[in-house]
Amino acid sequence: MSRIGKSPVTIPSGVEVKVDGNVITVKGSKGELRQEFDSCVSISIEDGVITFTRESEAPDHRAKHGLYRSLVNNMIIGVSEGFKKELEVIGVGYRASANGQTLELSLGFSHPFIFELPKEIKVSAVSEKGKAPVVTLESYDKQLVGQVAAKIRSLRKPEPYKGKGVRFLGEEIRRKAGKTAAK
Repeated sequence: MSRIGKSPVTIPSGVEVKVDGNVITVKGSKGELRQEFDSCVSISIEDGVITFTRESEAPDHRAKHGLYRSLVNNMIIGVSEGFKKELEVIGVGYRASANGQTLELSLGFSHPFIFELPKEIKVSAVSEKGKAPVVTLESYDKQLVGQVAAKIRSLRKPEPYKGKGVRFLGEEIRRKAGKTAAK
C-alpha cells in the first residue's frame, strides 16, 4: 500500500483546485499549474482536502497513486509559496551575471554561456568579493526549476580534484587526492 498516496493533501487559503476529467488545475497567488493524470487514480475534493484512490492493487497503479499525490502536493506548495534553487559557481575567474531572463556564465571556456530562461523563472546572481557567485532560481513550478538548475549545473559539473564547477548550494563533492598521493 502506498503510504504517500494514502495521505490527504490540504488546500491552503487562497489556492483554488479544479478537477476537469483527467486534468487537475491549481491556481494561487504565484501562478497557475495544470497536470494530466491517469484514469487509474481518482481525485476527490471535499472540505478543502484532496484524497486520492486507485482502482486496483496492480504495481503500475500503486506507483501512480503516490506519484500523482506528490505532483499535486508540489503544485499546491508551488502556487502558494514557490520553490527556490541556489547554485554556487566555484573556480578562479568563474563569474555569473543575471540580466532580466538572461543568465551569463563565464566558466573557464573560451566563450561565455548565455542562458535564456523561461518566463516562469526569476533569476538573480549575487557576487560578493572573496566568495563564489551564487545564482538563485525561483518559480512556482518545481519540475521546471529543477530541470533548469540541472541544465545550468551540466554546463560545468564540479570536478573531484579541485572542486571547480557549478554545484548546488550545500552540495558535498567527493574529493580525490590526485597524483601526489601515489608517492
